[in-house]
Amino acid sequence: MSMGTSVLSLRMDGELLERLRHHAAKRGMSVQDYVVRTLIRDDFDQRFQTAVEETEKFYGVN
Repeated sequence: MSMGTSVLSLRMDGELLERLRHHAAKRGMSVQDYVVRTLIRDDFDQRFQTAVEETEKFYGVN
């Protein structure tokens, strides 16, 4: 599997961009890195939750 890069362009209001800049700056990151890290973390959280639900179904946990 090739892991190239692509461009994603977003349109957002100034207030949201400033909030993202603030969160990124607190972590010493660029806005781009902060957004990518947030998306990766959210994707992991969703996949983990799905795995937990499948495990609970398998073992019959309610």
